[in-house]
Amino acid sequence: MFGRRRGLETAGDTGHSTSATLTLPPTAGLLSCRVLDTVHQPVRQARFEVTDPIGRRIVSGETDPYGGITAAVPEGEYRMSVTAEGYAPFHGATLVGEGAQPGTGEIVLETVEPPLLPQPGHWELDPGHSAIGFTARHIGLARIRGRFNTFAGAVRIADRMEDSSMHVIIDAASIDTGLKFRDDHLRSSDFLDAARHPTVEFYSERFIHRSGSRWAVAGALTLHGVSRSVTLDAQYLGLGSGLEGEPRAACRATAELNREDFALNWQSVLAHGIAAIGSSVEVELDVQIVHKA
Repeated sequence: MFGRRRGLETAGDTGHSTSATLTLPPTAGLLSCRVLDTVHQPVRQARFEVTDPIGRRIVSGETDPYGGITAAVPEGEYRMSVTAEGYAPFHGATLVGEGAQPGTGEIVLETVEPPLLPQPGHWELDPGHSAIGFTARHIGLARIRGRFNTFAGAVRIADRMEDSSMHVIIDAASIDTGLKFRDDHLRSSDFLDAARHPTVEFYSERFIHRSGSRWAVAGALTLHGVSRSVTLDAQYLGLGSGLEGEPRAACRATAELNREDFALNWQSVLAHGIAAIGSSVEVELDVQIVHKA
């Protein structure tokens, strides 16, 4: 079914039978393969995407508990990509229908070493090479994107990474969505009430390793005078050096907040019951930290 290339093998029928049958339309074929690691164990929840020759996505999803991918697609040639945390990505060609190789294809993913962790010590967030942004829904359609222009932070890297801690302070009045009257409204008592609550703060003492370069950073977010537990879904990007040779580390992180959890309850309902501003807010952080000598 697949053309031979690095990381890909073709296996014949395993001999297993099933009591269920899949009836396909006359012009359809069955795309079927398994995603395995180098010791032939299934890679669960690997992300896959199948595209046609001009790059249009045909089907996508995750592998099943046995590393399997099964989909009915029109006969033809396709490109398939498979990604999984801790493994090198796979990209290959596949043919479905007449001329395809019989049997179930096997995609073998090669493991990659996670990036080196920062050395223990005190690190500072570099605002000039970092960004803290957010996205909210407007009238149920458009996405409004914004950011905070002024913030500071410190990270203490422990000998054991899981024992590390971080503290980030954001100037609430520095909110910026690119529209002055909207920013003034967001600073007002209807939303952030920046005069009474001038800072937004996040403090964490729980770094949880998930897999590969994926971490969870659990802590307390204080916003609008209300503190709630929040977990950042973080991807550690590794180490580097700045222009002056200073050690740097970088990561990306996301979280989804419900603004009503922080008593940000202002709302205007438009025609047909549509809310002017959605309750869900997506937060995105792109951060570099610098080792403090």
